[in-house]
Amino acid sequence: METFVTIAVFDYNYQIEIIKHRLNIEGFQYYFENEIMSSFAPLYSTALGGIKLKVHPNDFENVKLILEEMKFNNNLRIV
Repeated sequence: METFVTIAVFDYNYQIEIIKHRLNIEGFQYYFENEIMSSFAPLYSTALGGIKLKVHPNDFENVKLILEEMKFNNNLRIV
């Protein structure tokens, strides 16, 4: 099994809701690291390195295009 890779980092939970919907519609494999902790303690998001969008390596380029299309390219911090 391949390791998922970080494609973007967000500071707040509200930023990821629309992206979740779009990725679900497209059928991509993904998850948000630190999402649960950020919902309990929002100020910890920065300390944890933000809410990291992790995607399957095969989907990386397609998800990158979606983020750019949705104008989230300012949040695009490829690791």
